[in-house]
Amino acid sequence: MAGGADTGASMYDAALHRRQALMGASGARALVKNWKVFRIAMFACIGGVLYGYNQGMFSGLLAMPSFKEHMGEYDPFDDTADQTKKGWLTAILELGAWVGALSSSFIAEVLSRKYGIIIATAVFIFGVIIQTTAIAGPGPNATLAGRFITGMGVGSVSMIVPIYASEIAPPEVRGALVATQQLAITFGIMVSFWIDYGTNYIGGTERGHQTDGAWMVPTCLQLGPAIVLLVGMIFMPFSPRWLLKHGREAESRKVLASLRNLAEDHELVELEFLEIKAQAFFEKRTAAEKFPGLAEPTAWNQFKLELLSIKSLFQTKAMFKRVVAATVTMFFQQWTGINAVLYYAPQIFQQLGLTGNTISLLATGVVGIVMFLATIPAVLWIDRVGRKPVLAIGALGMALCHFIIAVLLAKNEHQWATQPAAGWAACVMVWLFVIHFGYSWGPCAWIIVAEIWPLSSRSYGVALGASSNWMNNFIVGQVTPIMLQGITYGTYILFGLLTTLGAAFVWFFLPETKRLTLEEMDVVFGSQGTAQADFERMAEINEEIGLTRFLNTNVPSGGRDVTSIEKSHVQEKEDSS
Repeated sequence: MAGGADTGASMYDAALHRRQALMGASGARALVKNWKVFRIAMFACIGGVLYGYNQGMFSGLLAMPSFKEHMGEYDPFDDTADQTKKGWLTAILELGAWVGALSSSFIAEVLSRKYGIIIATAVFIFGVIIQTTAIAGPGPNATLAGRFITGMGVGSVSMIVPIYASEIAPPEVRGALVATQQLAITFGIMVSFWIDYGTNYIGGTERGHQTDGAWMVPTCLQLGPAIVLLVGMIFMPFSPRWLLKHGREAESRKVLASLRNLAEDHELVELEFLEIKAQAFFEKRTAAEKFPGLAEPTAWNQFKLELLSIKSLFQTKAMFKRVVAATVTMFFQQWTGINAVLYYAPQIFQQLGLTGNTISLLATGVVGIVMFLATIPAVLWIDRVGRKPVLAIGALGMALCHFIIAVLLAKNEHQWATQPAAGWAACVMVWLFVIHFGYSWGPCAWIIVAEIWPLSSRSYGVALGASSNWMNNFIVGQVTPIMLQGITYGTYILFGLLTTLGAAFVWFFLPETKRLTLEEMDVVFGSQGTAQADFERMAEINEEIGLTRFLNTNVPSGGRDVTSIEKSHVQEKEDSS
């Protein structure tokens, strides 16, 4: 067993060594040199901006007088209104996103990543159109329906776009794409907050004067990036990995060569193609071994395979520990209260003593800026510092902010007018809370969910973690207005206690996953042998398709040996520095 694993690991090292010798410059430089890759990076960011913009935009709408008049009994600031209906107005998007996330893996697998993104974006656009035409229709009910449909599109796009980008990008820029996706989300949130602040002046800021354009403009603006993504994807290539998995091998090689701007027989294209082919064979054989009779790639078999593969995650103690790690991490991420802040920030700032809708929207705009800036250090240094300390410190920092806000609110709830300093102190605590989330649980929770699974279960495990994220997001959005009205400062005590429990969960249960191999993941989760079996199967496939022979060849097709290529690559890096 160990020998097979060692062989698989050494094969991976050999492939990595050979690729690094051939590929040339990495990171941002590769994006500039390769326009096709840069375009893919831009489109990955559009998907993230779309997701982030939609999350942040609605909080500003909830504070606008014209929107409150339009929603009637769903008025989020009417103390006499049904608080459950207030929660549904916000949370119904997350319920739709949960449905979209669960269905997206099936759609992307059967219809392709490309068509999956097009369909998801079309669903998103349809939902936005329903929302923006609600003023001429049945009003609140149409808005609710539109938000649910929009949520389905958001959930699907948030799942499929990163998968497509990671599969179509060359290895030297794949990490940058994954890192910038989270930045794009926070950028979308930041932009939406400030657009809300500006459109709040359309027709005036007072009830009876502000026009419906104040909330319709930021809602309609979602259509811009969505249409760009939809139209652009029509001209984008299929994922080479998806093509090969579905038997379109020649087309896969052609698309891969076109993306790399290299000839089809170029050594780098051949190496990457063989690696993709090995992975596709690995997934097929793993599925055939686990679920005999479902290897035929039909839509019905794929649907049953999805259900059975998710079921298999709960059938052993070791895999169940991974399930707990992914789903509970996402539970605590949402119950930090981050989306309560994002969705209800203007209401929270008004509750904390900032009088006037304009001032509360201005304070909300600061939330977007500080969260965007706080995410940058995580992108740069998370692989050096590690996951556990960042998550634990971030959780304790957020909990402390919650507790301080609770104390300030309890003492000054009825005297903010005479205690303006206390109100601003509470607002600063909200901003600090967002900073702590930005560098910790925002990016790190998704990293944990993505990296703890063995190869054979990764796609299903990530889907399960994402569904936990969206479902808890939905619950938080549903209950927050009820808590803000019913228990006031107790809302922050509850979030603070749950966030403290999150820090304890990370420190005492979650293993450190920084720089761990698949085998080491097996050891820390108590499933020794899973990754070894994966490595053995992969080594067998590598031998079968010729990847082993390719890597053992000392002289590339271009006539230079690997050593000379490596020296040239090192010299190129030295010259550029």
